[in-house]
Amino acid sequence: MTRRPVLPGAAELFRRTDAAPAPEVTELPSISATVSSPALRGGARRGEPTAAETTAPLTLVPGGADGADPLASFRTPPAPTAVPVRPTRGRAQRTERTRHDEKITVYISAEELLALEGARLSLRAEHGVAADRGRIVREAINVLLADLDERGEESVLVNRLKAR
Repeated sequence: MTRRPVLPGAAELFRRTDAAPAPEVTELPSISATVSSPALRGGARRGEPTAAETTAPLTLVPGGADGADPLASFRTPPAPTAVPVRPTRGRAQRTERTRHDEKITVYISAEELLALEGARLSLRAEHGVAADRGRIVREAINVLLADLDERGEESVLVNRLKAR
């Protein structure tokens, strides 16, 4: 005897719940047709007439058939979406973040990392500038490269690299 479990087949798992495809709805049903709907009653029993066979025919909705969209007169216009305002909690208004496409990895010592973090905290506490370490490093690079362009051989970068 095998120990394989007996599982239901696809016919038991995936079966049609309606007898025929639903007709395309072009009119609104009456209230009695909606109340007697098999979907609202839990489904029709086999052999019983469906709601479409026992209810009155559908009626046209007034004012809805003259345009390209028959239901346009019944739709409410969408409410305007408000842009949520993020509270700043006393901080200066943030600017949009700049997306950077390139990345480099720089290894620094523990002392350099502590100095960078100290500079970040000092900028925030003493000068009111909230900047992360990446932004500080990018600004420092920009300052050094601008100094190199302006002063050339006498720039801070050239002097520091020659000293090492």
